[in-house]
Amino acid sequence: MFMKHSQITPARLSDILTSAEAAARAIPPAFPLDVTVAVNPFLGQTGEDLANASARMTRVAGAQITQSATDYAAAIANGTITDTDLSDALDACDLAGKPADLAALKATLAEAQNEAVPLPTVADLAAKATGIDWPSVIEKTFGLWAAGHFDRGQALWSPTPGSDAYSAWKAWAMHDLTPEVAGLTGFCAHVTHAPDSAERAILRAADALGLSDEAAETAFHRLYMDLGGWSQHARWRLWQAELVGDVDRSLADLLAIRLIWEEALLAHVPGIAAEWEEIVAQHAAPIVPNATQIALAILQEAAERAHQRSLSTALDGNKITDERPTLQAAFCIDVRSEVFRRALESVSPCIQTIGFAGFFGLPLAHKAQGSDVVEAHLPVLLTPSVETTSQGDAAAEAEMRIAARAQRAWGRFRQAAVSSFAFVEAAGPLYAGKLVRDALGLGGKERAQSPVPQVIGGMSAEAKAETAAAVLNAMSLTTGHGKVVLLLGHGGQVTNNPHESAYHCGACGGHTGEVSARLLAVLLNDPEARAGLAARGILVPEDTLFVAGLHDTTTDDITLYDDVEVNAWADQIATAKGWLAQAGKIARAERAATLPGSTADTVAARAHNWAEVRPEWGLAGCAAFIAAPRGATSGKDLGGRAFLHSYDWQADESFGTLELILTAPVVVASWISLQYYGSAVAPSVFGGGNKLIHNVVGGLGVIEGNGGGLRPGLPWQAVHDGDKLMHEPLRLSVMIEAPREAIVNVLNAHLDVRALVDNGWLHLFTLKDGRVDARYRPGLIWEDQIAKPLAA
Repeated sequence: MFMKHSQITPARLSDILTSAEAAARAIPPAFPLDVTVAVNPFLGQTGEDLANASARMTRVAGAQITQSATDYAAAIANGTITDTDLSDALDACDLAGKPADLAALKATLAEAQNEAVPLPTVADLAAKATGIDWPSVIEKTFGLWAAGHFDRGQALWSPTPGSDAYSAWKAWAMHDLTPEVAGLTGFCAHVTHAPDSAERAILRAADALGLSDEAAETAFHRLYMDLGGWSQHARWRLWQAELVGDVDRSLADLLAIRLIWEEALLAHVPGIAAEWEEIVAQHAAPIVPNATQIALAILQEAAERAHQRSLSTALDGNKITDERPTLQAAFCIDVRSEVFRRALESVSPCIQTIGFAGFFGLPLAHKAQGSDVVEAHLPVLLTPSVETTSQGDAAAEAEMRIAARAQRAWGRFRQAAVSSFAFVEAAGPLYAGKLVRDALGLGGKERAQSPVPQVIGGMSAEAKAETAAAVLNAMSLTTGHGKVVLLLGHGGQVTNNPHESAYHCGACGGHTGEVSARLLAVLLNDPEARAGLAARGILVPEDTLFVAGLHDTTTDDITLYDDVEVNAWADQIATAKGWLAQAGKIARAERAATLPGSTADTVAARAHNWAEVRPEWGLAGCAAFIAAPRGATSGKDLGGRAFLHSYDWQADESFGTLELILTAPVVVASWISLQYYGSAVAPSVFGGGNKLIHNVVGGLGVIEGNGGGLRPGLPWQAVHDGDKLMHEPLRLSVMIEAPREAIVNVLNAHLDVRALVDNGWLHLFTLKDGRVDARYRPGLIWEDQIAKPLAA
């Protein structure tokens, strides 16, 4: 039944595998649910600009990665985007084929087609020819196998454990009669006789499909996108392997599997051969954006310039104070902290807040209480180097482990196919009261405080001092310490949310910032560390106390940990708790205005409601990153849309901190911004789907309903309120108060970061005395913004 194949030559094998590798690198990783962190969905396209990436994603995924022409037209009509924004964006575009002038741009907008259609796969053509939905058959059968193969402990049984993905799928597919029942006669035999390695299967299928070297890369990319979240999970496995110098071949295995389907369907439906040849020719053609894609990219730039105008107006100069604060509070740079920081500082002039990445610069690999699992509490771009634990005495640990095992066993019993219906029949009535309490927000439990985290093996006096000095330097907190300094990590109170870790601290690898904050507070209060700091020129007053805490971003409550004796600071701590409570009320009132059906008094209760799909907006709305002294942003209402990083360039002698900011927090913030962007503009490709019909699969991610593809990205309810988008999709505007030359030196040393700004995936500005000073242009060029103000 199936076609014969040509001989495999080494040169051909090399070329095809090179194309397969390039296609694999174009796929972003999707992290599992227990460590969900935001990932730039366009990570593989950062080497090209938005218009070219849009043309590529249209070809391989049918994704228009800008807002629609209708959205831009509405923004122009209501004055959000001005003619000045449009003209400036048009002038900044250097693509051939761009509109000649403003009038031509508006004319192109009026004629723009919103629909983006991918090049069809063989399965698409076969479905059209036969009337059988082959893409759906592939999605369901592949998804059923993949859920078992990649399972991370949710399933009671997994097929062929320990096998590579390609071999495991072959063993499964040889006996899965679903394709044959659907009409693909002989498919099991075809799989049986497939090559014994993924690489040879890829080449055999490429020959059968007539893929030229020029066509192979985007044809492969198309199939990876067709597999959706499963491809992204395999990309994560490769990401993790490469962090430790290893390899993972799951991506190549998945491509081989999908190609076997393609060659089988092409042979099964020979009447589509001519049409398929035309598709291959289109894959071989260079990727060139059309007039609509160029115009929409210009309009996206104009929308971002409109937001930059509002930022320019808000940043009207530094507010300088020489008074020593009674209370300093260091928050994560997370945009949700901006609202609380502004509220807290409004309570008393004696309060100063600081912004720093939530892991506080501590590269921790942590074992939580009652667990032997090592968790990386740091950004995914970094590798942990300090091992810590919160485990207590042996008796308490044993008790916790027994309880955890019982809970896991009970959970598995309730979810197992053989017992789920019996469980509902027998125990359902007993759970009625619990469901009602939880729905009314009355079911929350206060989180038990775990033991103080400790470094495994301890730290020498020298190591304590070095670590403390490095953190304080990075925080620009080497002078002017308050009497009480709060180190506040953050996390979110969540109920019935599989994406729980996405609401915690991205800088802590999807965990809360509790461990980092508590460990740092203990370190900075340590007498040996204090002595070492003095020897390094950092004088922390004897009457300064560091206290760790946790900011719950869903309820806007602050928990302070009693890890240190407050004694002489008891009155200040009591006052601080009162200030924090006041600030929480202010922050909840501000956030309630945007949460559907919420009031200031019900914001906290929503966090305990298992049926609430929008307990908080997370980082929706994020649009800017500002690294400057707090004086530049103090008192400015930035609407919870800006990442705020404290930075004093004049205290950064070698610009090591500037380099750290540009290569870590800025990159992570851009990933967050672009994840929200992708989930908003292309939800069918980069979004997580509808929360209401989510089912967790393998601890990896979610599917909608009882089958189908793995959904990466954010649920629709995380960016949309039911009537309109709550996240305005904008690429990040990064504003740093530092010399232009110093920033250029960092970009020259880190070409991956330079690619982000040169290709427009983020906008870069310098500040001077708290005002916008210059705009970065591709090619290490600065455009003076004092001579050409951002404000229209």
